[in-house]
Amino acid sequence: MTRDTALRSEPDTSRQILLIEDEARMRAMLTDNLEFERYKVIAVASGEEGLEEFDRHDVSLVILDLMLPRMSGFDVCQRLRARGSRVPIIMLTARTHETDRIRGLDVGADDYVSKPFSVRELLARVRAQVRRDDWHSAPASEFTFGEVTVKLRSRLVTRNGRRIGLSPREFELLRYLLAHRNEVVSREQLLRDVWGYHHLSVTRTVDNYIAKLRTHLESYPHEPQFIVTVHGSGYQLVV
Repeated sequence: MTRDTALRSEPDTSRQILLIEDEARMRAMLTDNLEFERYKVIAVASGEEGLEEFDRHDVSLVILDLMLPRMSGFDVCQRLRARGSRVPIIMLTARTHETDRIRGLDVGADDYVSKPFSVRELLARVRAQVRRDDWHSAPASEFTFGEVTVKLRSRLVTRNGRRIGLSPREFELLRYLLAHRNEVVSREQLLRDVWGYHHLSVTRTVDNYIAKLRTHLESYPHEPQFIVTVHGSGYQLVV
């Protein structure tokens, strides 16, 4: 896992990455590579320090080791999500069990990288999550289409003035569609940017969540007016 000078990205000095990794050599190596990519890095060795630094800085991404002393990566991730933070989190671990990966995603991690890993691949995943944060932080905070009003900052969705209870994943999917309104987005794009999944074949996951959103938001879910299917390409929020 060494730095590859041929893969240097465009400067991105506005981005701050919080790295929480207790192994000194790994922390130094990752800091070196991230700074070479022109990110600002805040590197700490424990979950407690990580939570303190998160409160002090405007962080665009968290890289979080699972096996930390005292407070585990699972605990740190849960605490950040309990605060309402949607900052992307990439979890690192030497564990390879599928149950650990699933647990990490369930507590709110956006991506999961097993050690040992390719620095080249990790940097690509960092760039993908930073792009995801771009649409997540879009300045517009309120949208109305048909009978539906969405207030992003308060995470409030209403239809005909009545609150609609969306799951966290349903809300993130709706947020993404709003950020890309009137654009056609593919299932692969949604799996990557909303779910944080990589190298997966198309599954029914996206279709099932789109169906749930239509049930909540469309007058006639089987004949949708707003969340429409573009056959062979994906979905489009028409507003």
